[in-house]
Amino acid sequence: MFNEESIRLGFFFGVLIIIAIWELLSPRRKLATSKPVRWASNLGIVLIDTALVKLIFPIMAINVAFVAQENSWGLLNNIALPYWVEVAMGVLILDCIIYLQHLMFHAVPLLWRLHMMHHADLDYDVTTGLRFHPIEIMISMVIKMASVAALGASPVTVVLFEIVLNATAMFNHGNIKLPLGLDAVLRLLVVTPDMHRVHHSVTIRETNSNFGFNFPWWDRLFGTYRAQPAAGHEGMTIGLAQFRDAGKNNLFGMLVLPFTGKTGSYSINTWGKDPDILKRKK
Repeated sequence: MFNEESIRLGFFFGVLIIIAIWELLSPRRKLATSKPVRWASNLGIVLIDTALVKLIFPIMAINVAFVAQENSWGLLNNIALPYWVEVAMGVLILDCIIYLQHLMFHAVPLLWRLHMMHHADLDYDVTTGLRFHPIEIMISMVIKMASVAALGASPVTVVLFEIVLNATAMFNHGNIKLPLGLDAVLRLLVVTPDMHRVHHSVTIRETNSNFGFNFPWWDRLFGTYRAQPAAGHEGMTIGLAQFRDAGKNNLFGMLVLPFTGKTGSYSINTWGKDPDILKRKK
């Protein structure tokens, strides 16, 4: 058995450091709030999330994959495929599930309350990609383990998927500048920072677009793709309209936000109230 946790942590810290340095050398936007304060809060959430996952879940997704493999659970454990096809298909299907999960957190009002914390960040950089409410992380873990069991994803598939998901989440939340031509090519294969930044716009119709984390194809396939923000990347406002107080965007404020904050009109079930969305549906 390989040391899955060491592999994941090695990639996590490696990508985090690379993107953080890249942001210093070539930032896409000027930050509007204190970077040390934001980083302390956002990375503090990561520590809390990690501790709670370790405390609450006796097994991880990779353990589910081993059990599924031993007991022939799931789709991929019951069809004969070349190993590389099985791994590729497993990563692709898990990524589609993450896309649908993200869409669900925008569509169900109760789940949107939890997901608001991710969007309430007033700036956009590598730590934004790590900023999720602990309860959302718990729900995501249950969905991930159920998906691994139902799919019959192999342990290698699970590790590869988690490495790619963490790496791309930090990459596409990076405050990094890419040449426009390179971005246009890359976003055919992977979600780029300019593509995903649209999703963090304060404008409702832009927030409810570009849900993908790894691969950009789901947004194009399901009609949720939006190429650019209306105000441009330098001119767009990051965050949610109802959360503009940087002083409350600290660790404690982030933890209580789902229980004390207003949801606004961002949940997808309010799209019918947005004239622009009505035009898009016709």
